[in-house]
Amino acid sequence: MSRYPITYSIGIIMVCMSIWACKEELVEEPLPKNTEIELQHPDYFPNNIASPSDNPLTEKGVALGRMLFYEKQLSLDGSISCASCHQQSKAFTDGEQFSTGVNGTIGVKNAMSLANLHWTSRFFWDGRAESLEDQALQPISDPTEMNLPIEEAVERLQNDPDYPARFEAVFGTDQISADLVSKAIAQFMRTLVSGNSRFDQWIKEEIVLTDIEQLGMELFFTHPEASIALRGGNCGDCHLGFLTSGDRNDLLGFHNNGLDSDENLDSGLEAVTGKSEDKGKFKAPTLRNIALTAPYMHDGRFNTLEEVLDHYNEHVESNATLDILILEASNEIITPGEPVKLHLTSQEKEAIIAFLYTLTDETFITDPAFSDPFN
Repeated sequence: MSRYPITYSIGIIMVCMSIWACKEELVEEPLPKNTEIELQHPDYFPNNIASPSDNPLTEKGVALGRMLFYEKQLSLDGSISCASCHQQSKAFTDGEQFSTGVNGTIGVKNAMSLANLHWTSRFFWDGRAESLEDQALQPISDPTEMNLPIEEAVERLQNDPDYPARFEAVFGTDQISADLVSKAIAQFMRTLVSGNSRFDQWIKEEIVLTDIEQLGMELFFTHPEASIALRGGNCGDCHLGFLTSGDRNDLLGFHNNGLDSDENLDSGLEAVTGKSEDKGKFKAPTLRNIALTAPYMHDGRFNTLEEVLDHYNEHVESNATLDILILEASNEIITPGEPVKLHLTSQEKEAIIAFLYTLTDETFITDPAFSDPFN
């Protein structure tokens, strides 16, 4: 006869069955859903631009992309990340004329702001990347930047104790690839929306601009016509609409803005298209947060906004591919053979700069969703 009461034995059996049932439930529990999300942006931003069908925005995808954006393992010596050259406090630029890569290597182009990339087509100053996914990978393997072969970058992530599970949660596989790395980083970068500046608040009729800001805005968006005494700063011809960024249709957002004479002209877009008429053309970047992103131009030659205005006003260099939008813009009658000048007054230049400061978005540069997840 058993030394244990029968009720005790039955109790043990029931406990074991309960534990087994719990284990069964744990095994069969599906992975947490990776929810698709909509990009949040002002309703006056274009709504007809979608994320790629094979890379929709998802909660976990954006979170993974944010980690990879700040991940220093993606550089050869583990010293820098994408965020090293694109710092949130500077509207995702770095304040340097040329960025410093691993081993102190100096680059050859100024780091561009990453604001509102969802509404951009073509990336880098010369437009060599056709998608954000393509753009995301190039700095990793670039010898002057992170200098890490993409195959080695993938291997590092694959061997990390955390990343394979995160990739599986986002993409359904723990086998990491360059394609999936690019998609995750691109998802995060698409969320870098800047749309809460004083300019935006004015658009939404939440504030009134000062007189000088209002004058600067009118000048910014006006193409001058000296024959009818219509004064303008000609800025909005290349930096379009509410986004103040280049035309996203084909390659229309690339311009030669008269920085150099023919003999000193950088190749720019010509290096991508192979067309001589594209020599000296560079991407017209968004001017949102422009007061935070000095120095300016593709080669960072101008340290202040005043220098930029002085260039357009009186130092435009004539060359074979100078943009017609600049060639035909002046607040005084253009005499053939004379240098190209805008002929703005000192007050008008001051007003345009005052307007440019209204494009600063303090929310954008302090949003925790864009910050370093490792801090």
